[in-house]
Amino acid sequence: MAAIVQADKLGKQVENGGEPLVILSAVSFSIDVGESLAILGTSGSGKSTLLGLLAGLDVPSSGKVYLNGEDIYACNEDQRARLRGKLAGFVFQSFQLLPALTALENVMLPLELRGQRDARQQAETVLTRVGLAHRLHHLPKHLSGGEQQRVAIARAFVVQPRILFADEPTGNLDAATGRQIIELLLELNRAQGTTLVLVTHDEALAARCGRQLRLEAGRVL
Repeated sequence: MAAIVQADKLGKQVENGGEPLVILSAVSFSIDVGESLAILGTSGSGKSTLLGLLAGLDVPSSGKVYLNGEDIYACNEDQRARLRGKLAGFVFQSFQLLPALTALENVMLPLELRGQRDARQQAETVLTRVGLAHRLHHLPKHLSGGEQQRVAIARAFVVQPRILFADEPTGNLDAATGRQIIELLLELNRAQGTTLVLVTHDEALAARCGRQLRLEAGRVL
């Protein structure tokens, strides 16, 4: 099966008081189409930095990242943004919903930005699929944390991405709700064949993914 994400000797360092601080060092691995991968590590191990580099949200100090065979750091920032828009969806720990928009409007937004005329129908369909048919017209402040994360997942999946990047998607949720969110992500991964790349520090949640990659001090163990 072809790799949809590939990291080749990926490195990231920043200046810290005039001294280089190494965050990632020579990280290499690949992720196949439709795979679910959990990136594990303690706080400070470099896992969120790695996710940002894989998604083209940050720039590496060395090495390369290929998305669907394309070297994303051979592209300029606008080209990377277009590639992300075409291939990827994102789910974050902090939900990142627009507070003035309802659940339905938050999910419609990426479709409207693409000029799709059936945005409302598609958004309603995917919100129903994540169990929020009764909460379409609620603002984020009137939703629980678990409901807000479901809206965020619906927004990510409504554009039918080939890759979903999720950064600690259960970090702000209680254990039971967190398990429900992981089940939802994995179900959508299976149903749509979307490649899932998940950053977490939770061993039990990571074990639900098809494969685990463990970081320690910026290196793959």
